[in-house]
Amino acid sequence: MHTRKVGMCFSLTRRWVLVAIATLLLGGQALAELQQVSIGGELRIRGRWYINVFSPSTQRYNSDATGWRPLGPKGTTSTFKWDSKGSDWTRYETATLLNVKADFSNSVSTFFELYDHSVWGEDFRSNYLTGVDGRGDPAKNFLTFNQAYVDVANLFGEPLKLRVGRQTLKFGNGWLISDMLTPSQFLSFDGVRLTWTPSKEFTLDAFDMKLAEKTTGDEDADFYGLYATYTGIPALTIEGYYLFLRDASHVETTALSPAGEWAEGLLGLDQYGATELHTIGTHLFGKESGFDYDLHFAYQFGQAAHVGSYFVAKPLPYGDQKADYNNFGGALTVGYTFQDVKFQPRPFLMGVYFGGQDNTDISFGDWLNPFYKPKASVSFNRLFSETNYMPVINDNGSMSNFAQAVVGVEAQLSDCVRAHLQAAKDWAVDPFNPPPYWNFGGVRVPKFPGMSFITEKGSNDLGWEIAGWLKYNYSADLSILLYGNYLWVGDGLRTGSFVQANGTAFNGGTDVKNNAAYIFWMTTLKF
Repeated sequence: MHTRKVGMCFSLTRRWVLVAIATLLLGGQALAELQQVSIGGELRIRGRWYINVFSPSTQRYNSDATGWRPLGPKGTTSTFKWDSKGSDWTRYETATLLNVKADFSNSVSTFFELYDHSVWGEDFRSNYLTGVDGRGDPAKNFLTFNQAYVDVANLFGEPLKLRVGRQTLKFGNGWLISDMLTPSQFLSFDGVRLTWTPSKEFTLDAFDMKLAEKTTGDEDADFYGLYATYTGIPALTIEGYYLFLRDASHVETTALSPAGEWAEGLLGLDQYGATELHTIGTHLFGKESGFDYDLHFAYQFGQAAHVGSYFVAKPLPYGDQKADYNNFGGALTVGYTFQDVKFQPRPFLMGVYFGGQDNTDISFGDWLNPFYKPKASVSFNRLFSETNYMPVINDNGSMSNFAQAVVGVEAQLSDCVRAHLQAAKDWAVDPFNPPPYWNFGGVRVPKFPGMSFITEKGSNDLGWEIAGWLKYNYSADLSILLYGNYLWVGDGLRTGSFVQANGTAFNGGTDVKNNAAYIFWMTTLKF
């Protein structure tokens, strides 16, 4: 059973806006003449090596010991091992961008950018045993448009720019909205963006992006935002924003007969509504007398319907219909650069916090109650971030229910080489409490089968790590980066924590705990 809480106002508003924009653009076509065409692009090639990190997807705790606990979409299934058994994970990949920009008269321009991301070997089309060649797998052909938009500047004779089409977005150095998914994968959005710059100190961006389009009903996913930047204060840039993500796609945990659906409606079951995630935040940064600082702070609230549907607790197949967002997130970096010292060292401190909840425990009363209603574990949603705080456990901008403290130093070893070294301590904000078990030859045998209300106190210790990188700028267009990360695995990783995938996925390993590492190299060429 599915209900919709907001009517057609969003889609109707969008429709009239797009009609007005199309009229404006089409009406100006005859007045714009081609002035200049430029071609550019980017090539990124990366090799990666994970040591003692990944394994085939495995359920780390017997379902008999965790039954009725609301554990999220995949329970305690984990792709991490944290031991030296089996093989390590390696991959080489190439990302290619090729773009064309055309400038017209009357402040009109257009930009097209082709994008391909491939893993080495996945497109090879010859069988070395038989010598028979074949067609490539179309499912692995990733060639697409990363960007395709029209720009109109000085709209209505005002300092207003309109951008319509597929485009990248990056605000606040990519902390919540970025143009990258990983260091070698790009991200773009489909929609409309208005940029108003009434003075050189102030800029206001407003955007409306389509994340998913459904041809019937009000089931689209849309992303709206207002982002303001003020630079009129020395040594301080102030950014403030409001972001709204609404996903009205159908959520249903059961598919019953018409009579069963009617009964669910009568009982108020399986009615999740739309996800409506509001984010209010600020970004403050600047430099003064050798000191630099960078502060991100955001608060999220709203309905978490889709996350709530993940947390089903049997025997009833229903999730948390009242799940909501109510979390803070933030990151602070403070550094100082010694200008008159060789290599200009910059020591720095950083603290990171993404609020989260682990509501995966149940009480004895819950265990007895056949009509027990689960409570979802909802953590801070990092939206479309590129910031990677723990690459060795594959953060990729989505770790939440997570905190980190860092001390480090950077140095300019030469005109072309920059080095970075840091040490970090990592925690789960709200740890997972595992079921008691015996370990027999690496197999976890529950001490109290079926009694999932009995748990042990979990650890929030994700471990200590040392990470560093060395970047060589061979020229203004070509750079080479070498990155390394060594992790002393904590008990919070060995027994597992729900910090992956915005706090909805488990990362537990085996009881044979070994330390882990991650190394990659990447070369980037821009032209």
